[in-house]
Amino acid sequence: MPKPSPTRYRTTNWADYNAALRKRGSLSVWFDPEMVWHAKKSGKRGRPETFSDAAVQTCLTLKVLFGLPLRQTVGLVESLIQMAGLDWPVPDYSTLCRRQARIAVQVPYRTSGQPLNLLIDSTGIKFRGDGEWQARKHGPSRRRQWRKVHIAVDAGTGGARAVEFTSSRQGDGPLLPALMAQIPPEEAIDPVTADGAYDTRRCHGAIVGRGADAVIPIRRNGRA
Repeated sequence: MPKPSPTRYRTTNWADYNAALRKRGSLSVWFDPEMVWHAKKSGKRGRPETFSDAAVQTCLTLKVLFGLPLRQTVGLVESLIQMAGLDWPVPDYSTLCRRQARIAVQVPYRTSGQPLNLLIDSTGIKFRGDGEWQARKHGPSRRRQWRKVHIAVDAGTGGARAVEFTSSRQGDGPLLPALMAQIPPEEAIDPVTADGAYDTRRCHGAIVGRGADAVIPIRRNGRA
């Protein structure tokens, strides 16, 4: 049976189509004046931090987006803040280099207006070694190395709400409390769904502590 010919669409509004293509290359960057740019007092000893995690994350996001070194990133942020008419200081490149190793990244998200239906699981990422096709054909080599990504997803919106990156030897269950700790305490969670690897007392305690119901099957060697 011959395949049906694909549907072809003829463009008639060339002026609007040309303008839409030009808009794809436009760029707009703006800063919220109410953004917490300066760090709050921590009450700890030592020299307090000048910039908040949100300010450092903004600079590092622009660094990755435009593929810039740290010094050029500082110049870019300075020009953008100046064009925005703000008098904010900009972190220097040494501050960005030091803070990027320990910054708590804030994952952007949008809420569904309902209690958070949280799905938790993990997956592996191969960063070194042969591909899957070559491993099946010739066998895996000793150079294959993996890392694990533990992720919590909002079932209502499909957006990632919490992420942890560990070695391949790290189990799934111990990371559930750390994932739930990234959810704001004032946000309601119900339920939390995961597989049998999270059927531990620590996981159930973390879920009950947030007032949520655990939808976790019992492990093979577990007891109801």
